[in-house]
Amino acid sequence: MLSKRVGEFIRQQQLLEHNKRYIIALSGGADSIALTLILKELGYDIEAAHCNFNLRGKESQRDEQFVISFCQAQGIPLHRIHFDTHTYAQLHKVSIEMGARQLRYRYFEQLRNDLGAEAICVAHHRDDSVETMLINLIHGTGIHGLVGIRARNGHILRPLLCANRKEIEDYLAQRQQPFVTDSTNLVPDVLRNKVRLQLMPLLKTLNPAIADNLQTTMKQLAEAELVYDQSVSSLLSKAVSGNSLPISELRKSASPESVLFEWLRTYNFSPAVVRQIYEHIETPSPGKLWSSATHEVIIDRGLLIAEPLSAQLPSLVVPETGIYRYEGKGRMGCHDKIAAHTEEKFSFQLKSGAMVLRNQHAVGLDAHKVMFPLTIRPVQQGDRFVPFGMKGSKLLSDYMTDLKFTLFEKRRQLVVADAQGHIVWVVGQRCDNRCRITSDTQQTLIIERLTHAG
Repeated sequence: MLSKRVGEFIRQQQLLEHNKRYIIALSGGADSIALTLILKELGYDIEAAHCNFNLRGKESQRDEQFVISFCQAQGIPLHRIHFDTHTYAQLHKVSIEMGARQLRYRYFEQLRNDLGAEAICVAHHRDDSVETMLINLIHGTGIHGLVGIRARNGHILRPLLCANRKEIEDYLAQRQQPFVTDSTNLVPDVLRNKVRLQLMPLLKTLNPAIADNLQTTMKQLAEAELVYDQSVSSLLSKAVSGNSLPISELRKSASPESVLFEWLRTYNFSPAVVRQIYEHIETPSPGKLWSSATHEVIIDRGLLIAEPLSAQLPSLVVPETGIYRYEGKGRMGCHDKIAAHTEEKFSFQLKSGAMVLRNQHAVGLDAHKVMFPLTIRPVQQGDRFVPFGMKGSKLLSDYMTDLKFTLFEKRRQLVVADAQGHIVWVVGQRCDNRCRITSDTQQTLIIERLTHAG
């Protein structure tokens, strides 16, 4: 009966096709053994893959030998791999559990491509889905975390989600099929084990049908999720422009915080951080910035702006004229010319009694008023310069604020300073008035920002 129910679930969810090949993640435990037997019984083209993470000593070797014997008896091709999971976890600064997961799924995907298989079948069942819902609830989650495990996630398929653990064990008992047990699953150390071994038994004392009820709730939430996603997607598609979301548009929604969460979760922001951001929308703090593992968000003049995390821009010393590659920003050209006012490549105009270029990507300076070496660098705290056309100096931070630069734009702004530390050019903006070209200029220094790194 279980095989028939799984077959019907596969058809309903459109998971597998008989003319394609599938890989089964085979640990040797009850769930993966049952999945392998059922898919073979249903006539699917399957091969097995076993990962030995070398975490449980002799028990790991026992599991591998069991899987080898099982596949030989069933006539199922088997692929095996060994991992040094401890070293991997230390190197990548992740938990053992996360390290094993990353290694496992990376191997499965590589094997899938090598074999030309359609997908990987894993043996998660209904109880796993209920546990996942409870774990997400404990961590704090939006509606997407309350629908449990999905039957399909890219190339990962879960044909056993229609069955619970007891039904799987009964199926194996009827067939007198042995399996191995991972002893670490019997110790309430990690959160999932605590949910399985302690929380679920407690909940069953309150309501023996708790697993069935939660499963029903997850199905209802999955239906509600469709409506929710459609509404949020429609609003965001109209409101979001590039990487910014107007707060005025956000407020038009029935649930602004939910819409904000759905926008920011694509940038890997946690629910807790999203709540902090939402609380600051009404009373924004200038310069306040929030970070996820991959992105940063600021509130600026009625906009929420998200940008990828970026490394601190480096400094580049320019000892003499020439073409220099500036990391991440293409090239900078620096050359001097006699009588540069008539240089055909550049167009000058008379402004404030001085000659200036008509090109924001280049600047013309009086070469005799600029001392090498030059330094190209990002803006630093306390930087000052005398903006072209002015007599007094101005803090660069104030200058950029007057131009309504966002925090991100301020961090990206480059300057060129000479050997005395004087900022001679705020790149793409203004030169320093003290080294401007005048009628007395005999030699012109041209600094260009070349847009291509070539």
